[in-house]
Order: sequence, then C-alpha cells, then structure tokens
Amino acid sequence: MKKLLVPALVLAAVSAAALPAAAQSHGRPAPYANAGYGNWQAINARQANLDRRIDQGVRNGALSRREATRLRSDFNGLLRLEANYRRGGLTAWERSDLDRRFDRLSAQIRIERRDRDNRRG
Repeated sequence: MKKLLVPALVLAAVSAAALPAAAQSHGRPAPYANAGYGNWQAINARQANLDRRIDQGVRNGALSRREATRLRSDFNGLLRLEANYRRGGLTAWERSDLDRRFDRLSAQIRIERRDRDNRRG
C-alpha cells in the first residue's frame, strides 16, 4: 500500500503545482500563450485560412486558374520556408517574419479576388 501511496502523492503534488501555470494563457491562443504575441492566430490556423480563401476564390469565380496557381505557388513557398524555420525551432524573429509574409500573401489574395479582371496584378 505504501508503495502506491507515495508515488500517487508525489504525482498529485506535481500536477497541482503545474496546473495553475499551464492554465494561465491570459486570453491568448495556446501556441502564443507564453510568448507575448497578443491575440494573433496560430500559424497553422493562418495557413488553413489562406488555403480556404484561395479555394473559395476559385469556386466563386473571383480568381482565375492562373491567379490561383500563382497564389498557391507563393503559399507553398511559405510552407517550405516554415518547415526550414521549424527545423531548429522557431525564434521570435522567424515567427514575425512568417507573420509578415502571411500578411503579404493575405493582401495579395484580397487584391486578386477583388480586381474583377481574372488576370495578374
């Protein structure tokens, strides 16, 4: 009985001490909870959102096939860059660089979807 009681008490004490620290995200999403990055979307959520917007633009005719191909090429380039950055772990600079590049691609998607000419630029 003592053999099981001591490890159980140690485990309970450790989890009780770690639980409040893990629960304090201060209103930020989990990937940025302790990084001080405000309420930005997680990188994977941004990627899914950009991919969805390109698909939606093609489906509703706001993007031509050529525009979508170019935007997908830029998107895939960002995915490769992110994979390279993640190899050594994302630094704050790399994370902000990815955010800037995702912002730029998001603006390009918005411009291409609203230009009503179905051609580049």
